[in-house]
Amino acid sequence: MKVMDANLKKQNEQEIHRVFSALQAAWNEHNGSAFGQCFTEEADYVTFNGQHLKGRQAIAEVHQKLFDGVLRGSLMTEGGSIQIRFLNADMALAHCVGAIKLRWQRKAPKNRDSINTNVLIKEKDGWKIAAFHNCRIQPPNFIQQWFMK
Repeated sequence: MKVMDANLKKQNEQEIHRVFSALQAAWNEHNGSAFGQCFTEEADYVTFNGQHLKGRQAIAEVHQKLFDGVLRGSLMTEGGSIQIRFLNADMALAHCVGAIKLRWQRKAPKNRDSINTNVLIKEKDGWKIAAFHNCRIQPPNFIQQWFMK
């Protein structure tokens, strides 16, 4: 990749941070439509349990059902910084850590921390998430620890 001008890089990073702020705000407002607007029209979204949602409309609809059901009253919390790496001037890779606090919880339990990998592209109306993959953060289990010896 050609070296991106420092000012342009900073501007793009700020715009990407705004995408994730909008995503969090939409979740916390329980607005599936606004949540979906953070994604490209043909986005791929893989949930922490492996469900694959295809397209902005499906992402919005499934999240609205969750917001109206099991995730009613939940809040998305940030658990760490957003790490951004530009693949080219119009494409970036971002890793974010966070958790969901359910309505009856005082704070999100540590075992609900997730990390997500995002591919963002710059469209004419700004940066959008083209691919999202979420995964629970888990320490290695006994067998994994044994094999790592």
